[in-house]
Amino acid sequence: MAIPVIGKFFPGKKSAAQPAPVSGAPKTPENQLTQQEKEDILKAEKIYRKGVVAVRDVIAPSSVAVMPDYLILDGKYVRTIFVFTFPRYVMTGWFAPVINLNLELDIAMFIRPISSEKILKTLRNKTGQIQSVISANTEKGEVRDPMLETALNDVEKLRDELVQGTEKLFHFGLYITLYENNKESLDETTKSVEDLLGQRLVYTKRCSFQCEQGFNSTIPMGNDKLDVTTSMNTSPLSTSFPFVSSELTSDDGILYGINRHNNSLILFDRFSLPNANSVIFATSGAGKSYTVKLEILRMMMFGTDVLVVDPENEYEYLAEAVGGAFLRLALNSEFRLNPFDLPRKVGDMTTEDVLRSAVINLKGLMRLIMGRMTKEEDSLIDRALIETYAKKDISPSSDLSQVIPPTMQDFQEILESMEGAENLVERVKKYTEGTFAGLFNEQTNIDIERQLVVFSIRDLEEELRPIAMYIIVNFIWNIVRGELKKRMLVVDEAWIMMQYEDSARFMFGIVKRGRKYYLGVTTISQDVNDFLTSDYGKAIVNNSSLRLLLRQSPSSIDLISKTFYLTEEEKYLLLESDVGEGLFFAGSKHVAIKVYASYSEDQLITTDPKQIMEIENAKSELEEEKQ
Repeated sequence: MAIPVIGKFFPGKKSAAQPAPVSGAPKTPENQLTQQEKEDILKAEKIYRKGVVAVRDVIAPSSVAVMPDYLILDGKYVRTIFVFTFPRYVMTGWFAPVINLNLELDIAMFIRPISSEKILKTLRNKTGQIQSVISANTEKGEVRDPMLETALNDVEKLRDELVQGTEKLFHFGLYITLYENNKESLDETTKSVEDLLGQRLVYTKRCSFQCEQGFNSTIPMGNDKLDVTTSMNTSPLSTSFPFVSSELTSDDGILYGINRHNNSLILFDRFSLPNANSVIFATSGAGKSYTVKLEILRMMMFGTDVLVVDPENEYEYLAEAVGGAFLRLALNSEFRLNPFDLPRKVGDMTTEDVLRSAVINLKGLMRLIMGRMTKEEDSLIDRALIETYAKKDISPSSDLSQVIPPTMQDFQEILESMEGAENLVERVKKYTEGTFAGLFNEQTNIDIERQLVVFSIRDLEEELRPIAMYIIVNFIWNIVRGELKKRMLVVDEAWIMMQYEDSARFMFGIVKRGRKYYLGVTTISQDVNDFLTSDYGKAIVNNSSLRLLLRQSPSSIDLISKTFYLTEEEKYLLLESDVGEGLFFAGSKHVAIKVYASYSEDQLITTDPKQIMEIENAKSELEEEKQ
């Protein structure tokens, strides 16, 4: 605690004692006192003997030595520094590293409002001066000065905000007093604090020949003896508030990363929120897949089943390492998915409800496969799907546990028997007899009885990717609805599904309804514009309680800022973040995050090609040694 410099004053000293009356002296009128008067005198004598001691006498140091740039206070070496300049932009929580230092220090902030009327007049004059200089330079034919133009824009913006009442102007003084046991430690600590602030372009000076005034400015008396201030408006001034770090630490959950505001742990259970959905947006190479794989690994430790739609084989090594299933879907692959598989009964669903649900989902798939259709063709598709199931004796009265679902070939045969469906038949043939035959025209032969199941679509043609993602997600959804279990579905490069209205609507439906079936959906996208310009993409964001924003590109930062209501400082943080750094949103709270993994985790989840090659070479050498 700071101690006021009052050791040089000695108030409350006892005055010289007056001689007491001699016992047995003759009584005079003056000493003939009443009983009340005697009691008053006794009380006064007690106070006299005790002495008058003020609080400052108790807390005052025994000695103070004043040096040119520091004080020696009862053996403590004390120095005060003050901030004299700030950068053009300051980030929220820029002062937190100093506040959280494990040092003995006192901080004083003096904030005094400035009359808007006076400052507006000053700003108007300043605007005129800058415009005059710019005009003079233009007349002389000189090259434009960006610094002058920036200053003019800043002044004009501040004038507008002051007139509108959205901002106010203040004088801001910031002083820091440091304490150490010797001169060397004091110099070292001072240099550390100066460097820490200098990294943020906040520059300080020491109180040379004003040490006493600097010290008195930081004691809890509220007196500014230095009067070194900077003019600052409301927004940047608010970033200096010392208690801004938000905590996202709970008793349950997994470690997502480190809070960059105060170095605390971000521990969270996504299933404790209103919904367990999350969205992740980042540019290529910003660490989004790395972060998701780290979350998958840690969620699996708590018994969560994970299903992944992988467009680039980024999860193959992880699946092999943890004993999961890696299912490669391709035209020459052994794995097949039948889009005509029936969903499982849930609750009080009837066979008719199951059949209707299957037909509705298939209609969305057929729009993806066949492209734009007329109303007549849409009606034909609807009737053909019902008849396709009827061909396999699947009707509202059937026992679904005993039936074999139809295939795309059965659907084509029904269309061939319908008048006016010739055009539709030709479009379906590509998936039964043409280039894409086989992949979606056979019975499903996939086993997903593993804790981690990865569906790889990297080897599929671009035209087939959105179709495959639709079928895979629908297949997973049918399984999720059939058995209540804690699961996480990861859809990487989800912007692919956002390109088409039917697949986007289907994806949104799963995100919205997943909570009822203990499912958390993670959607990942590096193409932010394609995702957020879709109405369903925005709806997915609004229905996701967890949101992670890593490094963003300048072309998408404005859309991100508008969607997530970011401040200017947060925008710059996302533009300048390193790999694995960004903003972590959990419900109404959000903090700056840095993702960390242990060495063992890093070896399993890395996406760095160089690191992967080193791991593969090490494995090959180990196998050769065994042989």
